[in-house]
Amino acid sequence: MILIFGGTSDSLDICDWLHARGRDYIVSVATEYGEQLAKQHAEHVICQRLDEAGMCRVMREKAVSLVIDATHPFAVEVSGNAMNAADSMNIPYVRYERSSGQADHLHLVRDIDEACRAASALGNRIFLTTGSKNLPEYVAKLPGKHVIARVLPVAEVIAACEQLGLLADQIIAMKGPFSQALNKELFRQTGAEVMITKESGARGGFAEKIAACQELGIPCVVIRRPALPYPVVITEVEELEKYV
Repeated sequence: MILIFGGTSDSLDICDWLHARGRDYIVSVATEYGEQLAKQHAEHVICQRLDEAGMCRVMREKAVSLVIDATHPFAVEVSGNAMNAADSMNIPYVRYERSSGQADHLHLVRDIDEACRAASALGNRIFLTTGSKNLPEYVAKLPGKHVIARVLPVAEVIAACEQLGLLADQIIAMKGPFSQALNKELFRQTGAEVMITKESGARGGFAEKIAACQELGIPCVVIRRPALPYPVVITEVEELEKYV
């Protein structure tokens, strides 16, 4: 049995690739939304925030022979636990890592703290394309700024935005993917003066966001992806052939 740690569109592609080859696999996700998507591509889905011990339990109970980590590039805690669990169970671990593409002429930063300081110096109307997970931290660190948050159109997410004090013109509830043209129009319509994003890679729409900003002359603050000591990293689904 192959265990996939998912939550990204890449993990769904991996599911389809394995299904086409008749491989047995199970997908682990952390959210109900992720579960809904995963169930369209996998028969067996675990929806639970697993710690290292929980991962070991699943690997043991499901007789896992390979771990594929296709979580978001910034889900470092999950990836760290998955690596440790696989190592302790003596199970091969493969990290699927999105290719981030070119990031020249951008304001590259290490974390949210640096991102907020850089953005504050670049403009007053700040467009966030970083999701809702760390939104409270951004709002707290951007006092006096007009924060525009693009988040998933899920009731609890929108409610959380409102609880942070964001008004209707500060919330864009849409599900991607977002083309360069759509990004450009959203930036233009909202009067964005600076964008904050993560180095999430091609499937995360990174290039389209950057291109739209460059077209409009809007500075981009990019939080670089964390670097973990992955034992094996692949950037194309087809590279799984040698492991499965």
